[in-house]
Amino acid sequence: MALHAIAWPLFRPRQYLDAQFTFTRSDVTSKVLRSALVAMRVYYAAVETVRLAAGERTVWAAVCLVRYNPRDREGYIFGYKDMDETVGPNEADCPQAILDLLTPTDRPYAQGWRDRCRENAMARRALSRKPSPRPGQTIVFEEALLFSNGGRFDRFEVVADPRSHRSVLYREPQHGGLYRIPNVKKRAYHLLGSTQS
Repeated sequence: MALHAIAWPLFRPRQYLDAQFTFTRSDVTSKVLRSALVAMRVYYAAVETVRLAAGERTVWAAVCLVRYNPRDREGYIFGYKDMDETVGPNEADCPQAILDLLTPTDRPYAQGWRDRCRENAMARRALSRKPSPRPGQTIVFEEALLFSNGGRFDRFEVVADPRSHRSVLYREPQHGGLYRIPNVKKRAYHLLGSTQS
């Protein structure tokens, strides 16, 4: 992964990478039609390539692994490793809007990568539709959760986190212990009771 010393605070990683894939030469033009920087870690882009002599147009997916640290002491705040979909990248969270712009391909790794991206997009949509636990509700998990203190529980009261208005805590009703449950929506559960504002 190449690291670059770049002026801060004017630097914008997505726009920089868009520029790397946008150019005109005597025989070919390349242009980013749409791009996204997901979780400041992975850049995805639909790149249109037109081979002028043949009049051939393709739109393919570029994927870059991104390292972005604006506080790097030596000024090397940005690095990236670029690849395309034909190598079947491990990172497969490309947004649907980018996938929809790609032209058909017969490359097996690219086809497999596109399929994984679409499956992941469907899973993200399903999670976003799942109801979020709110203070005042009881959450019941299909399988008991094991915690580092040895406790194993499947039922919790949902309470407001006093340190953050955006998050909640989970109180085990029998002993009153408070727990955090990361990625709660990825677990199977149902909610009981009403919410409070």
